[in-house]
Amino acid sequence: MVKLEKIDGSKVELEIEVEEEKLADALNKAYKKVVKNVSLHGFRKGKVPRPILESRFGPEILYEDALEILVPDAYDKAVKETGIEPLDTPQIDLIQMEKGKPVIFKALVEVKPEVKLGEYRGVAATKELREVTEADVEKRLSQLQEQHATLHVVEEGTLSKGDLAIIDFTGYTDGEPFDGGTAEGYSLEVGSGTFIGGFEEQLVGMKPGEEKDVEVTFPEDYQEESLAGKPAVFKVKLNEIKRKKLPELNDDFAREISEFDTLTELKTDILNKLKEQEEQRAKTLLENKIVEQVAAAAEVELPNVLVEREIDRQLNEMEHYLRMQGLTLDKFLEVAQKSLSDLREQYRDEAEQRVKANLVLDAIIEKEGIVATDEEIEERIKKFADNYGQDVQTIKDYFAAQGQLDVIHQEICFRKVIDFLLAEAQITTETASAQNQE
Repeated sequence: MVKLEKIDGSKVELEIEVEEEKLADALNKAYKKVVKNVSLHGFRKGKVPRPILESRFGPEILYEDALEILVPDAYDKAVKETGIEPLDTPQIDLIQMEKGKPVIFKALVEVKPEVKLGEYRGVAATKELREVTEADVEKRLSQLQEQHATLHVVEEGTLSKGDLAIIDFTGYTDGEPFDGGTAEGYSLEVGSGTFIGGFEEQLVGMKPGEEKDVEVTFPEDYQEESLAGKPAVFKVKLNEIKRKKLPELNDDFAREISEFDTLTELKTDILNKLKEQEEQRAKTLLENKIVEQVAAAAEVELPNVLVEREIDRQLNEMEHYLRMQGLTLDKFLEVAQKSLSDLREQYRDEAEQRVKANLVLDAIIEKEGIVATDEEIEERIKKFADNYGQDVQTIKDYFAAQGQLDVIHQEICFRKVIDFLLAEAQITTETASAQNQE
């Protein structure tokens, strides 16, 4: 027997009663487990009869193990019976457990909340496109030139911004060299901002073979604390200057870097791809606008557990990004002079918006009967298999073992519900002219 009571927020309390017969069975199983480790005078280890065991230690010796047997199954059945969707592990409170009586316990758990949907069909939104111009094409061509530039040694002349300087250097603070401040044959692109502010600028104008003292001050928030805020002198020798030579923009260039025979064909391809990218960018922004409007029109009480999980996810993304930059979260917090709780609060508003949007989309999926078919799931798995060069069954078994099949199902449903909202929306398109673009 199950009684359900709604508590404040998105929490519910289940009062669950388990029949006496099931308690008796669980106590028998608990006895068989416990007795294996019990030794009493006159009995071999593991052979103490249950009446003697309970008489000697009290029947409560079996209760904890019996509960471990009873509670999970009874709780799962209660969840199915009531139709709730738990979001976290329940808080269990034992009410009654006596021999010859049913077991009664309460389970307090946060559940997926009810969503009161607002209007989600026919949402009005503007798709904002930016005009792709010849200037954009020329900018992309310049990038391609840079990517395929060659370096040549400058025999005569001085170092300029954009050159590659091959240098030896030793850094000093308080007249003494410091750890990590020495290198030979180091390649530095002047103007890249790789070194401390002011360092690269002072190299401009040097000639090959020239030596120079470069005076700088380490930033106050420099990652190496022993150097933070300190003035330093770098004794620098310029060994060699290498300068980029850009390839000419002609048909030969087009043939070398692409499958096209002429520069005109390459430009046309770049133009088309830039338009595709702009279309995708505008479509993504439009989708976000529509979802935000639909979410704003709905009412739902946000479960704190989901908000905290979303904050955790954002922090994990941030940590991954920091590791790519050679930093740690602790170091970032130290430099930013923030605590972890400060950072969590900084992410809270965005996390709440995402959680609400996901709950609202889930509610629309349920109301509209949107599902991911077996064929769609198989197709998604096949794409993963192709990308990783594995057979489909291997990838499918892996996802099943990791519990990821439900995630794939949800991703497909989310894509379908957003497509549904787009199809139902009243969309106007505005294209910004080149004069209105930044």
